[in-house]
Amino acid sequence: MQHMAERQLSTFYVDFKHLGAWNNGELADGIVRSYYRFLPFLTAAVHNMMAKYQPKYYNEHRQSNNTSSNRTTSAASAAGSASQTASGAAPAGQPADKLFAIAFYNLPLISRVRSLRAQNVGQLLSISGTVTRTSEVRPELSLATFNCLACRAVVPNVEQTFRYTEPTQCPNVSCMNRQAWQLDIRRSTFVDWQKVRIQENSSEIPTGSMPRTMDVIFRGEIVDRAKAGEKCVFTGALIVVPDVSQLSLPGERKMAVRDDRGSQNDAGGTGVGGLKALGVRDLTYRMAFLACMATPDNVSDGQITEMVASILQGTYTESQENVDLAQTAVLASMTNSEIAELRELVHSEHIYSRLVNSLAPMVYGHEVVKKGLLLQLMSGLHKTTAEGMELRGDINICIVGDPSTSKSQFLKYICGFAPRAVYTSGKASSAAGLTAAVIKDEETGEFTIEAGALMLADNGICAIDEFDKMDIADQVAIHEAMEQQTISIAKAGIQATLNARTSILAAANPVGGRYNRKTTLRANINMSAPIMSRFDLFFVVLDECTESVDRHLAEHIVGIHQLRDAAIEPEFSTELLQRYIRFARTFRPIFTHEARETLVERYKQLRADDAQGGIGRNSYRITVRQLESMVRLSEAIAKVNCVEEVSSTFVDEAFQLLRQSIISVEHDDVDFAEEDADDQQPPEDSETLRRAAREASGQ
Repeated sequence: MQHMAERQLSTFYVDFKHLGAWNNGELADGIVRSYYRFLPFLTAAVHNMMAKYQPKYYNEHRQSNNTSSNRTTSAASAAGSASQTASGAAPAGQPADKLFAIAFYNLPLISRVRSLRAQNVGQLLSISGTVTRTSEVRPELSLATFNCLACRAVVPNVEQTFRYTEPTQCPNVSCMNRQAWQLDIRRSTFVDWQKVRIQENSSEIPTGSMPRTMDVIFRGEIVDRAKAGEKCVFTGALIVVPDVSQLSLPGERKMAVRDDRGSQNDAGGTGVGGLKALGVRDLTYRMAFLACMATPDNVSDGQITEMVASILQGTYTESQENVDLAQTAVLASMTNSEIAELRELVHSEHIYSRLVNSLAPMVYGHEVVKKGLLLQLMSGLHKTTAEGMELRGDINICIVGDPSTSKSQFLKYICGFAPRAVYTSGKASSAAGLTAAVIKDEETGEFTIEAGALMLADNGICAIDEFDKMDIADQVAIHEAMEQQTISIAKAGIQATLNARTSILAAANPVGGRYNRKTTLRANINMSAPIMSRFDLFFVVLDECTESVDRHLAEHIVGIHQLRDAAIEPEFSTELLQRYIRFARTFRPIFTHEARETLVERYKQLRADDAQGGIGRNSYRITVRQLESMVRLSEAIAKVNCVEEVSSTFVDEAFQLLRQSIISVEHDDVDFAEEDADDQQPPEDSETLRRAAREASGQ
């Protein structure tokens, strides 16, 4: 509570494990079963505790109750007065009362969106899902103050429950007004409100089923806690709200009507009795989730506790720019044994090659490809120039190769390994599905932006399979996202620039199905030059007939089918790899003077080879983007080794990796084609022209 007063916070955070350990868990069981029923009393308890232990902070933000009475006549108003014991109507010009709230975290079980039923309504639950759409933060009327237009009486503390609620009748006995009310905005209390659409995680969708979605409602300080594309755990209560989608159908305007028939003048009234032009069969209810807490899905209980502590101390930020703070936050989420194991790894030798051998153990061989994937998981450094221009730090990779060469296996592995990754297919994806779509909200009627695959993978990896099957118009749509890492939209009156800070991992098949070794990479894939230049690394995977390789590959595959997990024994487990990468990504290495000189020399060498031609002709033109690729790869290699400086050795390693990527597949009997081979004349056309010239000279 002291931290709440110091940071001007209004949410009281409760660790559910502490609640379960008190009084043999009886209070925790009661709250879980009837959370929504007990919520007004829990909120009132927070108000009473703040008034007792932090009276100064509480009195600064409570409304004065000497300007009007607390008389209310409706049941909703009485409930609001019960939970807001010290609230009343504030004088004009004074700020509204700070509504204190309570939030639970670290619940033992996480439910699936698909498993929620009517019996779970009102219970305290935690659900997991991927955020697909977020609305703007709007003010929600929480406690309303009304003025009677007939006698000017004031009716305060009318609680609003998911719809606009007016008093049933005027408290003045001589007036008894039921309909003529005016809302006093200055004396009413508003809270921040946001609606988020979530979709169940892809790993939880049964075969042949469509993913389920659900609306999550945020109130108070937890708004903007979840961004589109994040996998989060939401804690709160399952509620039911009327499904009024039928109201937006074309035709006669639907309206609410009152039914006062059969009631006496001195009775309390019956409120809204029905909806005109909308039958009972058409009026259904749908489930929504009223959240009190939102946390990332890939963190442990200790990390959540650390995050709550940083929120109360005012040090919580979504992206830790300070290296020390970031490393401290990562280490705080680990146990002592995990920290000791991580320290041993950091100081061990040949950690780079050992990590590569432990990556994607199901796939046999392809060490060079695994090196690139490891560096993509590490990424380079994001930088901002003095002019405010953002420099990309993410690494884009494209894997090109023959069929049955494990291209899709790499993509599936990375999507399951990375904490934030989206998998999509190029042929089944449109430009709007990859970037962002403008759709019309079914409730408000306004146009909103729904995130595409690149936005959902923000600060993660977007894996695009069958990249060569994409239409040219759809490939053009991701030009901006791959280099500037933004998505610009100007549709339906919406003009916005959205972040798409994602790494692209693409897989493509060669033209004709098999890779032609006698032509360049550009002639083997169906991609434009601008798209190719935006990839940092190209890996060509060939299906070559070699007896030793075929024998080892067959033994590896048969062993997996026979022994399953026992056939794969990587040096590091997946959990250890994830912890190491999460810690290594916190480093921000800088270039030494020797590394800078080496980088310049290696770039000059690539440009010289590109200009001279001959053996080793490049697959595409060497530009400044390849220099920036070497910078990003060098920084990623330094992160793998957990060092603060980029040495010339790391630059040489990045140069060799880039050189293997951009040089055509070399064989002794290969005739390297020119990049502009399409512009050269075929031999038969040249012979025809020479014959025509001889005939013309003979005439």
